[in-house]
Amino acid sequence: MSSIDLRTEIREFLGTRRARITPEQSGLPVYGGNRRVKGLRREEVAMLAGVSVDYYVRMERGDLAGASDSVLDALVVALQLDDAERDHLFALARQSQASTTRRPRTPAVTVRPAIQQVLDAITGAPAWIRNGRHDIIAMNDLARALYFPVLADPRRPANTTRFVYLHPQAAEEFFVDYDTIARDAAAMLRLEAGRNPHDKALIALVGELSTQSELFRQRWASQDVRFHRSGRKRLRHPAVGQLDLDFEALELPSEPGLQLNIYTAAAGTPTADALKLLASWAASQEQLGTEDTAPSRPH
Repeated sequence: MSSIDLRTEIREFLGTRRARITPEQSGLPVYGGNRRVKGLRREEVAMLAGVSVDYYVRMERGDLAGASDSVLDALVVALQLDDAERDHLFALARQSQASTTRRPRTPAVTVRPAIQQVLDAITGAPAWIRNGRHDIIAMNDLARALYFPVLADPRRPANTTRFVYLHPQAAEEFFVDYDTIARDAAAMLRLEAGRNPHDKALIALVGELSTQSELFRQRWASQDVRFHRSGRKRLRHPAVGQLDLDFEALELPSEPGLQLNIYTAAAGTPTADALKLLASWAASQEQLGTEDTAPSRPH
């Protein structure tokens, strides 16, 4: 893959969203028993969005240039898009309207020393920072210990989505809910592709994953997008066993495109005890994997 074709992205995204909605779900009458299209027809979407059929057809063919926010919001309602899908649609529209001479944003691959200081000051919870490509940019000691299996791959920066799809056996052992993790990883990467379609490293990553993983190709073709803001993550760590962690993902206003992830556990739970054990295990290691070096094996 040498580039992310914006018109193709728009066409396939709108087409897949249209195909999943039935007339009944949209409150439209259904005449006749045989419909040759899956989901809504283009003219039905146009009617629901309050635009002409020709205009909607032009948009679904990949042309969102000039579409106003009100038209885009009407499409959001007509296609019953969730918040992540709305964000993706607006990102695709912004990219359609952007000047072709505008310099593309390159996601950061390092952090300022002050950001690393913040991570190091968080001693009771694994905390790490990633960019939109899911490169691990910086970590505290507990995060290095927690993500030991991910850091076993010597490639740097370590990349969680590469681990999920190109090391499936290790990833299935590490992530209790592997299928959900795999689905979400591809969906979050698709969201980033809409925001930053000219990122050469992102294009290379998508090409690598598409070439080497049938599962990724399937997930990528679904056109699904998803936010990664908070939730529960269940991990099996080789040194301390299963951890049921709550996570919060926070955007860094001072570092656009970077996200701080923090994993915690309620006091008194087995996972809280396991995190303390993990901290002791980490302290006992001469060298755990950092963003620049591969980790040693647990004893």
